[in-house]
Amino acid sequence: MSATEHAAPGESVQLPRDHEPVLRLVPMPADANPNGDIFGGWIMSHVDIAGSIPALRVAKGRIATIAVNSFIFKQPVLIGDLVSFYAKVVKIGRTSITVDVEVYAQRRAPEEVTVKVTEATLTYVAVDQNRKPRSVN
Repeated sequence: MSATEHAAPGESVQLPRDHEPVLRLVPMPADANPNGDIFGGWIMSHVDIAGSIPALRVAKGRIATIAVNSFIFKQPVLIGDLVSFYAKVVKIGRTSITVDVEVYAQRRAPEEVTVKVTEATLTYVAVDQNRKPRSVN
């Protein structure tokens, strides 16, 4: 387990150093509920986009999301956070690609704090022009 797995809620963690984020965004007020927390659906849609980026590279063509295998919200995302999405392929099947996505928020407090906010595993399937599954290789 990494150091980020043992961090207490709100305790600052380090961003992954073994690869770059595939997506970085700053949520705006329109993305938040009345309490100032970013909607879970906003995060979910961006996790799907982030996961699709390495899956597209492996598939070398069109893909479709077929499963959200797991999705855990660990901490809220706040308006103005710099949200970084890290995605890596963890399994390649005959037609499918499974991707792990980790999401971190860098908060502008009196001092910058980085927290892990979400982790998810998604499966994509490579599809042809008729939207039928095709071999990844």
